[in-house]
Amino acid sequence: MVVASNGLLRVAGGASSVLIVVYLADLSHRGLGVTVGFVGVLAGISYAAELLGAVPMGLLADALPTRTLMAGGAVLAAVATALFGATHQVGLLVASRALEGLAAAVSVPALLAHLTDATTHSDALRKRAMSYFELSLLAGLAFGGLLGSRLWAGLGTTAFGALAGLYSVAAVLMYVGGASGFSSRPESVWIGLRNALSTRALRHLAPIWLCMNTIIGLWLGPPMYFLLTAPSHGDQLLQGLLADDPTWLGPLMLVYASVFGVGLIGWSVALPHMSALRALRIALVAMLIVSAGLLALNHMRGTSLTLRWALTAVVALSIMVESGFTPAALSMLATAVGPGAGRGAAMGIYSLLLGLGALVGSLLGGALGNRFAIDGLIYATLGLAAVALSLLRWIPTSSSVSVGANV
Repeated sequence: MVVASNGLLRVAGGASSVLIVVYLADLSHRGLGVTVGFVGVLAGISYAAELLGAVPMGLLADALPTRTLMAGGAVLAAVATALFGATHQVGLLVASRALEGLAAAVSVPALLAHLTDATTHSDALRKRAMSYFELSLLAGLAFGGLLGSRLWAGLGTTAFGALAGLYSVAAVLMYVGGASGFSSRPESVWIGLRNALSTRALRHLAPIWLCMNTIIGLWLGPPMYFLLTAPSHGDQLLQGLLADDPTWLGPLMLVYASVFGVGLIGWSVALPHMSALRALRIALVAMLIVSAGLLALNHMRGTSLTLRWALTAVVALSIMVESGFTPAALSMLATAVGPGAGRGAAMGIYSLLLGLGALVGSLLGGALGNRFAIDGLIYATLGLAAVALSLLRWIPTSSSVSVGANV
């Protein structure tokens, strides 16, 4: 129930992103002075609130019942969403975005801490749970934009209230489905932070996570969407692919999320039967294959359609394989930290790296995309994946035992 309600949160978050952009565009059309720069500032405020709140909220997850924080984060998101649709005053719009960023910082570390507690008796269950968690994140990418578009078309600004209701339903499910879990004494929270920082798995995974989250920011950020939909006069096949009909961007994201989701379902079966370290290595090698395939595909203008589709199939299969990175890394960290003080802080640090990587990736994508178009994103992905793969050798083998070894 917790994982399913997290899926609802992600769908609501994806829909909220669409509603906010459409609402601001509507305000601009009505002559209320909304500019692209202001839209960017609002996005930055949300990012900043999430980054600043991730570690403190992770510490709080070591002191309070996790289900209280999970539900509380969903309630904050509901309030933020309702507030945004009820006003066009700059101060309240800024406050709404800051509150929504804080909501993400509250809920994610607590949810991961809960999964750590709930699966402490079984390494195999933990690996499956982390796969399902990642699958729930894809729900926002796959269905959030479609829901947001339909809500705006049918309800207008009232859609924000409907979306707040969806957040509220998720909050109830989070609270009902989440057991109270472990709650440490408040005075042990700082000890928990020291425990998290002294965990070798966290220290060794941190730079690898940053590389991977930067790659996510490259490909799932505004620069990539712009390159796909803006008119192109270059010779790269993927640049301007959707320029004639940008509405295909939503279905394209749905297809990508579906391919990735199939891979996660497969990993939920395979991951419990291998070490997490091996899974990480396989996923990173697959990412190198994806990058090489995309680079070749991007320069196949004029070649046969059959050859392009064959290479696209290879890339899709490799995307399924690379999807195992996050559940393997999270299960490794959860096993290393274990239940008790410190697991919330560790997941807060993970959330911080997630947001930081997305921010860096978006900025890097803008710079490289401006210079090299789609090729620039592929070059960066190849380099970051190679760095992450080389860093795996520093991870101690004892951090990634398989379920059989645990037994």
